[in-house]
Amino acid sequence: MNPRVLRIAITLGEPAGIGPDLVAAIAGDPAPYQRVVIGDGELLAARARQLGLTLSLKPYEPGAPPRAAAAGELHVAHIPLRVPAVAGQLDPANGSYVLQTLERSAAGCLAGEFDAVCTAPVQKSTIVESGTPFSGHTEFFAARCKVEQPVMLLCAGTLRVALLTTHLPLRAVPDAITAQRLHTVCRILSQELDLKFGIVDARIAVLGLNPHAGEAGQLGREELEVIAPTLGVLRKQGLNITGPLPADSAFTPAALQNYDAVLAMYHDQGLPVLKHAGFGNAVNVTLGLPIVRTSVDHGTALSLAGTGAADSSSLQAALAMAQALAERAGR
Repeated sequence: MNPRVLRIAITLGEPAGIGPDLVAAIAGDPAPYQRVVIGDGELLAARARQLGLTLSLKPYEPGAPPRAAAAGELHVAHIPLRVPAVAGQLDPANGSYVLQTLERSAAGCLAGEFDAVCTAPVQKSTIVESGTPFSGHTEFFAARCKVEQPVMLLCAGTLRVALLTTHLPLRAVPDAITAQRLHTVCRILSQELDLKFGIVDARIAVLGLNPHAGEAGQLGREELEVIAPTLGVLRKQGLNITGPLPADSAFTPAALQNYDAVLAMYHDQGLPVLKHAGFGNAVNVTLGLPIVRTSVDHGTALSLAGTGAADSSSLQAALAMAQALAERAGR
């Protein structure tokens, strides 16, 4: 019996950024799943011509059975731009278009139409300027899926870094580190490493918030009052968890050998290390959702849009991850 062919949605992201370039580039190779691009087909065709790439764009038919993609082939669920897009030039008028592509992909995943969604980068500021509050893909999909606490996980090879808080101003981070949030995120991380990645009894390192993990209260008390007590409760509940650890030593190669994932307290505590280790090949996975969602590890790179200089490695890795996670979910 032949395995079921997956159907993976791919959003084009910010139309002035490198998203259309990357999608056009990855289409050059065949894929064992159906690629359904959610976005403006004319934008994709125009960007491919600008880059000298040949594409075979076919209208997406939801009722047709999914089939593996041939080289150069993309199926397009067309959503028109609000105004024409120029590579490298942002226009807030297209903010609502970007949100519509995300909505279409989320609805399709929740309905079982798509097995996964892989997102190209968006420009948060442009969406906000268009009149809609927006803090990021992670928060959007969580709200759309009615999930109170999503978890952002970045993967670069065997290095996995999750975030307790995501897109917050730094001054807001300490107040967001609560026992409830930490307890919930740790449990989601442990469960999803098992379910999605097959890592049973995952070894999780939890970082402290302050330098030297608070230096026994001399450099901050979050570790003593919130983090350490909560981790103690989680250990009693059976989680294989260590911490709070000083962030400046937790990422040494020797230390990382002891852990399957690291939980950082805030965005720029964990992600600079991961991106240094694997920028361009890392994948962003949203944990805690009832759907599979992956993304690239970089931004819109407006200066590279339309130039042919953008590297599609992260999108290729994100699609491979989406395929693997969707296959595992379907077992």
